Amino acid sequence: MKHRLFLSCLVILISACKPASNAPDAAAPAGNNEASSAKSGKPQVLVANYPLQYFAQRIAGDVVEVRFLAPKDEDPAFWQPNEAAIAAFQNADLILMNGATYSKWADKITLPESKVVDTSSAFANNFIQITDATTHSHGPGGEHSHSGTAFTTWIDFKQAALQAQAVCTALIKLVPAAKDTMEKNTEALKDELEALDERLSTLSRRLVQHPLVASHPVYHYLVRRYGLNLKSVLWEPDTVLDDKYMSDLNAILATHRARWMIWEGEPSKDNVQKLAALGLQSVVFDPCGNVPDSGDFMTVMKANVEVLEKAFP
Repeated sequence: MKHRLFLSCLVILISACKPASNAPDAAAPAGNNEASSAKSGKPQVLVANYPLQYFAQRIAGDVVEVRFLAPKDEDPAFWQPNEAAIAAFQNADLILMNGATYSKWADKITLPESKVVDTSSAFANNFIQITDATTHSHGPGGEHSHSGTAFTTWIDFKQAALQAQAVCTALIKLVPAAKDTMEKNTEALKDELEALDERLSTLSRRLVQHPLVASHPVYHYLVRRYGLNLKSVLWEPDTVLDDKYMSDLNAILATHRARWMIWEGEPSKDNVQKLAALGLQSVVFDPCGNVPDSGDFMTVMKANVEVLEKAFP
């Protein structure tokens, strides 16, 4: 009897020590893309910024799952992904990078080269190099500098169309069965980008006659493509314009008789009023590197062009 009791207790003890078959694997990293791929049943496409997310979604539709992981309150160009985000990139089926030194974090980790696509490689020989930028900070990303390669490539809409084509080519390699649909969607997207390019090219004939000031040094490719006569300060839309900031602006205006300030985002009312007192009007051209508060990449870019057309009729 004692022997039978001992065996029964032993069986119960062994059963209790076995892990449940449906329990999560504690060793699996948070944000593991293989796990999310199993849930959705779709290839996982990780992107460096919002424009690439928009391009990939426009082109592939629901054939793939496109993931953009940077927080909404950070500039993706200076974002530092955590371990879970890095694991998601490393386990992705395709990684779409902006190129032009956009994702600084990618130089410090190992990504699977066979899955990484540099969407700006077609025009890499025409990158703009910046040599005189100063270090500054804004948002939670800490201090950074815009020295090096200018990276807001997509606001030259000709370049944006080339990036869209690179996205299409990569997605077709990933899902060959969707080739016809993806090519059709890409042509529609490129048509819209080329229409914006034509509108800004037409507008540039008037813009070239007007000196402009920008709130931030992110418009290099816009300036080159569309012939803007523009100089930049280092402001955010909600920067409190104290005497130092105003002195910097006045130093520019002494030789650069601008009447318009281009902002990345909607400026504060106080800033609009302070500039108006100097004879400067404010207009927003949002580069849209991150997800907009409303609309999408294309609606934001159309709004940018419309604002400039109204300002310079």
